[in-house]
Amino acid sequence: MAFRIGIISDTHGLLRPEAVGRLAGVDHIVHAGDIGKSDIVNALHSIAPVTAIKGNVDKGEWAAKYADTEIVRLAGMSLYVLHDLKALQIDPAARGIDIVVSGHTHVPKVETVEGVLYLNPGSAGRRRFKLPITLATIEITSDGPRPEVHDLLRLER
Repeated sequence: MAFRIGIISDTHGLLRPEAVGRLAGVDHIVHAGDIGKSDIVNALHSIAPVTAIKGNVDKGEWAAKYADTEIVRLAGMSLYVLHDLKALQIDPAARGIDIVVSGHTHVPKVETVEGVLYLNPGSAGRRRFKLPITLATIEITSDGPRPEVHDLLRLER
Protein backbone atom coordinates (compact mmCIF):
# COMPACT_ATOMS: atom_id res chain seq x y z
CA MET A 1 0.00 0.00 0.00
CA ALA A 2 1.35 3.43 -0.95
CA PHE A 3 1.92 6.35 1.40
CA ARG A 4 0.64 9.66 -0.01
CA ILE A 5 2.15 13.02 0.86
CA GLY A 6 0.45 16.31 -0.01
CA ILE A 7 2.89 19.12 -0.83
CA ILE A 8 1.60 22.70 -0.70
CA SER A 9 3.28 26.10 -0.63
CA ASP A 10 2.69 29.81 -0.94
CA THR A 11 -0.90 29.83 0.30
CA HIS A 12 -0.43 33.43 1.50
CA GLY A 13 -3.40 33.11 3.86
CA LEU A 14 -5.75 31.46 1.34
CA LEU A 15 -6.66 27.79 1.55
CA ARG A 16 -8.75 27.07 -1.52
CA PRO A 17 -11.53 24.47 -1.37
CA GLU A 18 -9.90 22.84 -4.42
CA ALA A 19 -6.71 22.38 -2.38
CA VAL A 20 -8.62 20.85 0.51
CA GLY A 21 -10.33 18.47 -1.91
CA ARG A 22 -7.08 17.45 -3.59
CA LEU A 23 -5.38 16.84 -0.22
CA ALA A 24 -8.22 14.71 1.13
CA GLY A 25 -6.95 11.21 1.87
CA VAL A 26 -3.23 12.00 2.04
CA ASP A 27 -1.26 10.51 4.92
CA HIS A 28 0.83 13.63 5.62
CA ILE A 29 0.99 17.24 4.40
CA VAL A 30 4.13 19.33 3.91
CA HIS A 31 3.73 23.13 3.68
CA ALA A 32 6.85 24.75 2.19
CA GLY A 33 6.29 28.23 3.57
CA ASP A 34 4.56 31.53 2.90
CA ILE A 35 1.68 30.17 4.93
CA GLY A 36 0.18 33.62 5.50
CA LYS A 37 -1.68 32.94 8.74
CA SER A 38 -1.90 30.22 11.38
CA ASP A 39 -5.46 29.25 10.39
CA ILE A 40 -4.04 27.61 7.25
CA VAL A 41 -1.97 25.05 9.16
CA ASN A 42 -4.85 24.45 11.58
CA ALA A 43 -7.14 23.67 8.64
CA LEU A 44 -4.55 21.37 7.07
CA HIS A 45 -4.26 19.50 10.40
CA SER A 46 -7.93 18.56 10.02
CA ILE A 47 -6.92 16.61 6.88
CA ALA A 48 -3.66 14.94 7.98
CA PRO A 49 -0.57 15.51 10.13
CA VAL A 50 1.39 18.54 8.92
CA THR A 51 5.04 19.52 8.68
CA ALA A 52 5.31 23.25 7.95
CA ILE A 53 8.13 25.76 7.70
CA LYS A 54 7.98 29.53 7.46
CA GLY A 55 8.58 31.53 4.32
CA ASN A 56 9.65 35.10 3.75
CA VAL A 57 6.13 36.52 4.30
CA ASP A 58 5.50 34.61 7.54
CA LYS A 59 6.14 37.22 10.24
CA GLY A 60 4.83 37.90 13.71
CA GLU A 61 4.16 35.86 16.81
CA TRP A 62 2.14 33.13 15.08
CA ALA A 63 5.03 32.35 12.70
CA ALA A 64 7.73 32.18 15.40
CA LYS A 65 7.00 28.51 16.10
CA TYR A 66 7.92 27.49 12.55
CA ALA A 67 11.54 26.80 11.58
CA ASP A 68 13.21 27.95 8.36
CA THR A 69 13.92 24.32 7.43
CA GLU A 70 12.76 20.89 8.54
CA ILE A 71 13.84 17.33 7.91
CA VAL A 72 11.01 14.82 8.11
CA ARG A 73 11.13 11.08 7.55
CA LEU A 74 8.01 9.62 5.97
CA ALA A 75 7.48 6.08 4.66
CA GLY A 76 11.22 5.42 4.67
CA MET A 77 12.04 8.61 2.75
CA SER A 78 13.93 11.60 4.12
CA LEU A 79 12.50 14.98 3.07
CA TYR A 80 14.32 18.29 3.49
CA VAL A 81 11.90 21.23 3.46
CA LEU A 82 12.87 24.87 2.89
CA HIS A 83 11.11 27.82 1.33
CA ASP A 84 13.62 29.17 -1.19
CA LEU A 85 15.76 26.59 -2.95
CA LYS A 86 18.43 29.28 -3.50
CA ALA A 87 18.98 29.21 0.29
CA LEU A 88 19.90 25.49 0.27
CA GLN A 89 23.12 25.19 2.27
CA ILE A 90 23.56 21.41 2.42
CA ASP A 91 24.41 18.74 -0.11
CA PRO A 92 21.21 16.64 -0.01
CA ALA A 93 22.79 13.59 -1.67
CA ALA A 94 25.70 13.57 0.80
CA ARG A 95 23.26 13.89 3.73
CA GLY A 96 21.07 10.99 2.58
CA ILE A 97 18.13 13.22 1.67
CA ASP A 98 15.74 11.60 -0.81
CA ILE A 99 13.47 14.58 -1.54
CA VAL A 100 14.00 18.35 -1.32
CA VAL A 101 10.75 20.31 -1.08
CA SER A 102 10.74 24.06 -1.71
CA GLY A 103 8.36 26.83 -2.68
CA HIS A 104 8.83 30.59 -3.13
CA THR A 105 8.90 30.84 -6.94
CA HIS A 106 5.20 29.98 -7.43
CA VAL A 107 6.40 27.86 -10.36
CA PRO A 108 5.85 24.11 -10.08
CA LYS A 109 8.91 22.01 -10.84
CA VAL A 110 9.86 18.34 -10.56
CA GLU A 111 13.47 17.39 -11.18
CA THR A 112 15.85 14.65 -10.11
CA VAL A 113 19.51 15.55 -9.62
CA GLU A 114 22.12 13.05 -8.40
CA GLY A 115 19.34 10.73 -7.24
CA VAL A 116 17.57 13.44 -5.20
CA LEU A 117 14.03 14.47 -6.15
CA TYR A 118 13.57 18.26 -6.08
CA LEU A 119 9.92 19.27 -5.89
CA ASN A 120 8.35 22.72 -5.92
CA PRO A 121 4.55 22.39 -5.82
CA GLY A 122 4.01 25.92 -7.12
CA SER A 123 1.54 28.22 -5.40
CA ALA A 124 -1.86 27.20 -4.04
CA GLY A 125 -2.72 30.76 -2.92
CA ARG A 126 -3.68 33.85 -4.84
CA ARG A 127 -2.67 33.92 -8.50
CA ARG A 128 0.58 35.69 -9.24
CA PHE A 129 1.04 36.96 -12.77
CA LYS A 130 -0.28 34.22 -15.10
CA LEU A 131 1.17 31.31 -13.14
CA PRO A 132 -1.02 28.28 -12.47
CA ILE A 133 -2.56 27.53 -9.07
CA THR A 134 -1.03 24.19 -8.08
CA LEU A 135 -0.03 21.78 -5.38
CA ALA A 136 1.65 18.40 -5.58
CA THR A 137 1.36 14.90 -4.22
CA ILE A 138 4.03 12.27 -3.83
CA GLU A 139 3.04 8.65 -3.71
CA ILE A 140 5.71 6.59 -1.98
CA THR A 141 5.64 3.06 -3.41
CA SER A 142 8.00 0.10 -3.36
CA ASP A 143 9.38 1.52 -6.64
CA GLY A 144 10.19 4.88 -5.00
CA PRO A 145 8.53 8.30 -4.99
CA ARG A 146 6.00 9.18 -7.70
CA PRO A 147 5.45 12.97 -7.72
CA GLU A 148 2.55 14.65 -9.47
CA VAL A 149 1.68 18.34 -9.81
CA HIS A 150 -2.04 19.16 -9.75
CA ASP A 151 -3.53 22.25 -11.39
CA LEU A 152 -6.27 23.22 -8.94
CA LEU A 153 -8.29 25.38 -11.30
CA ARG A 154 -8.26 23.18 -14.38
CA LEU A 155 -11.51 21.35 -14.75
CA GLU A 156 -11.18 17.60 -14.62
CA ARG A 157 -12.88 15.75 -17.46
